[in-house]
Amino acid sequence: MELYILRHGQSTNNALTNREDRGCDPPLTDLGRRQAELLARHLATEIQRVSPRTRGYQEHGYGITHLYCSPMWRALQTAKPIGEALGLAPEVWTDIHEWGGIYLDHGEPEGIVGYPGKTRSEILDEFPNYILPAGITETGWWHQDHEDEAGCIARAVRVAGALHKRSQNCERIALITHAGFTAKLLATFLSQRSSDNVYYHHRNTSISRIDLDSDGILNVRYLNRIDHLPPEMVT
Repeated sequence: MELYILRHGQSTNNALTNREDRGCDPPLTDLGRRQAELLARHLATEIQRVSPRTRGYQEHGYGITHLYCSPMWRALQTAKPIGEALGLAPEVWTDIHEWGGIYLDHGEPEGIVGYPGKTRSEILDEFPNYILPAGITETGWWHQDHEDEAGCIARAVRVAGALHKRSQNCERIALITHAGFTAKLLATFLSQRSSDNVYYHHRNTSISRIDLDSDGILNVRYLNRIDHLPPEMVT
C-alpha cells in the first residue's frame, strides 16, 4: 500500500502574527486555497512512474484510490479541489484531526474552552458529496476541552494500526491532515518514543509518502515534498 500524507493549505491561524487572534476552527486563506488547487493539479497530472502494465508508457497522476480528510474546516476545504481533480469523494476520518482538538485558550479565569466543530449539516451544506462517519452529528464532533499529548499519540496508534491492516491491499491512500498529528503518526510508524526529541516539520500542502508492505516492511519514500509550489507560495 502507498500512503500519502498531505498537510492542509495555509489557514488563517497559520498566517497570524499574534496567536491571541487565533480561531478555534480556522478556514483557508486565499493563498491556502491556491496551494490546495496546485496540489490537486499535481496529484492528478504529475508523471509518477513507468508502469509495466502499460508496456513502458508513463502513468500520469499519483493514482490515489482513497481520499481521507480531517473534519477540521481547513482540511475539508483542502480536500475539495483534490477530490474534484481525482474524481474521488473525500471521506472524513475524525481520528486524523490536529493535536489538541478544537479549542481556544481564553486565559484566566475562563481558561481553555473546547468547541464542537462543524455539525453534520454544516459540512454537507458546503461539501455535499463528502462521506461522513456517524460520529459527526448535529452537535458537532469534538466534545472535550483540549487533547493532551497522550491522547494524540493514542489516535496516531489507532490510525497506524488501521492502515497496517490494509497493507496487503494494492491501495494508494491519501490523508489530508495536520502538522502536529503528522509528526505523531510518523513517530508511531517509526516506533519512536514520545520522549524522543524529534519533530517532523511539514509545509502547507506538503506531501510525504510511506509504503506499507504486507510482510510488515515500512519504506519511507520521502517527507515534506513541495515540488508543486512556486517559492513565493511556500508557507
